[in-house]
Amino acid sequence: MFASNTRSICAAALVAAVAFSIFPARAQAQRMSLAERVERLEQQQGNTQNGVELVNQINALQAQVQSLQGQNEELRHQLDQLKQQSKDQYTDIDSRIGRLEGRAPGAAPAGAPPAPAAGGQLPDAQLGGNNSAPQNAAPRNAPPPNAAPPTNAPPANPADEKAAYDQAFGALKDGRYAESARAFQGFIGQYPNSDLAPNAYYWLGESYYVTANYPVSLDTFNKLLAQYPNSQKASAALLKVGYCQYELKQWDQAESTLNQVVQKYPGTQEANLAQGRLRALRLERR
Repeated sequence: MFASNTRSICAAALVAAVAFSIFPARAQAQRMSLAERVERLEQQQGNTQNGVELVNQINALQAQVQSLQGQNEELRHQLDQLKQQSKDQYTDIDSRIGRLEGRAPGAAPAGAPPAPAAGGQLPDAQLGGNNSAPQNAAPRNAPPPNAAPPTNAPPANPADEKAAYDQAFGALKDGRYAESARAFQGFIGQYPNSDLAPNAYYWLGESYYVTANYPVSLDTFNKLLAQYPNSQKASAALLKVGYCQYELKQWDQAESTLNQVVQKYPGTQEANLAQGRLRALRLERR
C-alpha cells in the first residue's frame, strides 16, 4: 500500500516537473512572437511614413515644375513684346529721322511743295518704314526700271526735268505709290543723265519698301548702288538694302550689309540706324 502511494507521488511530481518545464518555454515563445509582430508593425508604419514623405516630395517637385513653366511662358511673352517694341521703335526712329532729311531750320512744312536747294537738288522727304500697304500701293510685281548708265543723250530741258521729278515726288508724299512708282520709272527712262536720277532710284525703291514689296525694293536699291556708287543717296540706299534683307529674314546678309553701313559711313545717321537694326536683328535671331 505504501509502495503504491509512493509511485503515485513520484508520477505526480514527474508530471509537475514536465509541466513546469513546458509552460515557461511556451510563454517565452509567445513573448518572442509578440515582439516580432510589434517590430513588423513598426517597420510597416515606418515604410508607410516614408511613402507619404515620398509622395509629398513628388507633389512639391511637380508644383515647382509647373511654377517654372509658368514663369518661362511669361518670360517668353515678355521677350516677344520687347522684340516687337524694339522693332517698332527702330521703325519709328527711321521714319522720324527720315522725314527731317534735307530739312534745314525754318524749312517749309511737310505739306508744302518742296523748293529747290543749292545745285538744283530737292529736299526730299523720307517716308520711313511703314509696313502697311495703302490702297494706292505700288504694284507688287512691277519690276524696277532697267535704265542703262548715263549716255550721251542730248541735254534735257531743266524746267521739264524738274517738273517731272516734282510730279513723281509729290505723288509719293501724298501716298499715291502706284502713280509715284510709274512716274519715277518714267523719269529714270527719260532723264538718265539727270543729277536727280539717283534720287529717283532711291524714292522708287522707297515706294516699294513702304508697301512691303521688299524683293523689288531690294533690287531697286541695289541698282542705285551699282550705277551711282558715289551719289549722295548711296549711304541711305545701302542702309535700305540691309532693311530689305532684314524684312526678308535674310539674317546673315542683313547683318553683313548693316555692318558695312557702320564701317563705311561712321558717325552718320545711317550708321546709327544700322546699329539699331543690328540690335533688333540679334533679338530676332534668339
